[in-house]
Amino acid sequence: MGYTRTGWSQHYTDGHGFRTLGEEEKILLTRHVPAPEEGRALEVCCGTGELAVFLNDRGYSVDAVDFAEGALARARAEHPGVDGVRWLCLDIEHDDLGVLTEGGYDLITMRLSVAFVRDRSRVLRRLAARLRAGGALVVITPTVANTPEKRRDIALDEDELTLLGEGFESVERFDAAGLAVLVLRDPGGSFTVVEEARLEPQAAFGAAVVVTDPSGRVLLGRSVQGRWEVPGGRIQAGESAQAAAVRELTGQTGLTADEDDAHVPALLHDDRSDVPRVRAVVRIAGFDGGLTLPEPHRFPRWEWHDLHTLASLGNICAPSAQALNAVWPGVLPGLDPVRSYPCVAAFSPVPGEPAEAARLRARMADTVIAEGWAPSERVQAALRAVPRHRFVPEAPLETAYDDNLAVVTVRDAARSAVSSVSAAWLQADMIEQLRLEPGMTVLEVGSGGYNAELLAHVLADRGRVVTVDLDPYVVQRTRRLCAEAGSGRVTAVLGDGRLGAPGHVPSDGFDGVVITHNAADIAPAWREQLAQGGRLVVPLGMGGYTRSVTLEHRGDVLRAVHWTYCGFVRDRGAAARTAAAVPLADGAVTVRWEEGVPGDARGLAEALRGPRHERATGVVLPGQYSFETLQIYAATTLQEFCRLSAPKGSESVVEQDAAAIAVDGSLAYLTHIKIHDAPKPADRRYEFRIHAYGPAGPELAERFTACVRDWDQHVRESGYPPMTVHPAGTPDDRLPPGDVLDKPASRLVLRWPGRTPAGPQALLPAGDQRA
Repeated sequence: MGYTRTGWSQHYTDGHGFRTLGEEEKILLTRHVPAPEEGRALEVCCGTGELAVFLNDRGYSVDAVDFAEGALARARAEHPGVDGVRWLCLDIEHDDLGVLTEGGYDLITMRLSVAFVRDRSRVLRRLAARLRAGGALVVITPTVANTPEKRRDIALDEDELTLLGEGFESVERFDAAGLAVLVLRDPGGSFTVVEEARLEPQAAFGAAVVVTDPSGRVLLGRSVQGRWEVPGGRIQAGESAQAAAVRELTGQTGLTADEDDAHVPALLHDDRSDVPRVRAVVRIAGFDGGLTLPEPHRFPRWEWHDLHTLASLGNICAPSAQALNAVWPGVLPGLDPVRSYPCVAAFSPVPGEPAEAARLRARMADTVIAEGWAPSERVQAALRAVPRHRFVPEAPLETAYDDNLAVVTVRDAARSAVSSVSAAWLQADMIEQLRLEPGMTVLEVGSGGYNAELLAHVLADRGRVVTVDLDPYVVQRTRRLCAEAGSGRVTAVLGDGRLGAPGHVPSDGFDGVVITHNAADIAPAWREQLAQGGRLVVPLGMGGYTRSVTLEHRGDVLRAVHWTYCGFVRDRGAAARTAAAVPLADGAVTVRWEEGVPGDARGLAEALRGPRHERATGVVLPGQYSFETLQIYAATTLQEFCRLSAPKGSESVVEQDAAAIAVDGSLAYLTHIKIHDAPKPADRRYEFRIHAYGPAGPELAERFTACVRDWDQHVRESGYPPMTVHPAGTPDDRLPPGDVLDKPASRLVLRWPGRTPAGPQALLPAGDQRA
């Protein structure tokens, strides 16, 4: 029988089949994977549908898939009128799985088929990603021990059965009349780096070959030692690393490649026992032929693996793990450090992506465009073209292309996010606000790769993007990922972004500057390196609330022309600021002053132990109504403004994160209550209330109530105010009228509706006792 779709289809059309479903199998399935309420099952390689119908009889709604139309034709004919089974023609190994049920499955079965799947580890991980919580993947297969020698191509040996369970927390094995039944649960295993045996001195200089298929999957072999390895081996005397890589690739896998398609992005150096070990990481950009097993005594299996599953593969050989991380930094986190020597090896980006990546990217772009975040054709085209998933290789495709999700790529020791790829809608909006034209040059502060490549696509062939970051790892990662999937028009620079990009500034300045981290201030270099008339887009913190503000450069002044609600990782440069904070009530409540030094916290702990004063504001909002301008209004108009935070369920403070004012041993904070419930969130009604503590609590509550009412009367329907940003040190008499928020490097002047003072009204820093 053939191993192609046509061959399998003919097999079924000719009336052949496979071993019928046995009673022992039925008993095991009934006992170990009973159908939950509204349970859904996926039957992979369903053949004529016997198992699919059995599962349906046991209470499952079933998607039954097979890549052979002949099998499905017989299944439909032999089981007419079965309402609970959907028959689908699908190659589970290669096709886009978008037609499957989006909500996932409680049970996935593979019966008598896993031996015919080449990339078993990848396919099982692909299927396991579609399990619902508590679900199981059941594999039923003949074993070598119970199969005649001439038919052992349809069976698995013990090592292969063990491999199927890698990546699952729970593995149960049963016997059903000579068939192995594996019940696999709780996917999400990790990887373990396994060292080589002691090196022979002459073998200490080697090549590690990283090659991907047309879908962007990387090739790994399962060695007889039970670990995954990239192809590679010793570099012989007089041989280049590229030549050795091509030779070893063919000798170990049967694939052939040209030395012109082999490039060395890095040399890696570490010590193994008493032998210094040097490896040339060789990236092969193209190959010919199909996989074979020229050295079955060393590598009995070769498989193509999705990058985001590498961290769940079990045992990976240490040099191979380091080589993979050299090409895709972060794809295997937590490796021991090695010395890496980047090589100047410019080469064209390596293509390749699975079909579902294109589908998910189109869906992401459609959503962002439909919601109005990308009105221009150039930004729309960038969203559709730039492969976002290749800049987050450690993330599943569904995560990479979630339009509303920021994908964290780097965390610090405390597991806090320090670098990420922002949500696609926000990236589109910030790029739109730059008002770019082809051929311009843009500075990006805060690297990652994807956003820079979106910018490069918008700027077209003559455009250029300079992206700067203070983290050497982030810069290295950006360079590598842009080399793999970029335009060649992005320059990644190591440096503190508050200084801009000295040495890379065009003669007239950058046409646009975009900041991709939460900025506490406007660095002078951003204004100085921005061309007149150019735009700076910055996630600016005001009182601890972040808004992406678009500023136009006019003389020495930056004028706000657009605001967007957002959130970003914090700055880590020299200008980074840590909010002054004071814990209260044994740490159950924290007061934070995001601007300036801490205020006077004396008496606040005692105040929280006293009675609570409540004040109704009379300001009512419908459900799902955004009051984001109220946060900024309070932060920039209320003296002694601070933030109050408490864990969920706190007895002292209702809100987990609230706008507040604190002075004279008293405090007041903003909260809300539901005053009208309704089935639809938009039909519900909420009223703002003020809770206050301490002797001056009633007075503070009145002040906060007045603030909320002023916002309701003058600001609620008018949006964000005109705002100008001036250099620090600008005298008051040179500032326009408005409320002034002073920062170390700049002075922000906001002109809120209903507040038209004759001159600048400075917001006093916390703790300042001036009248």
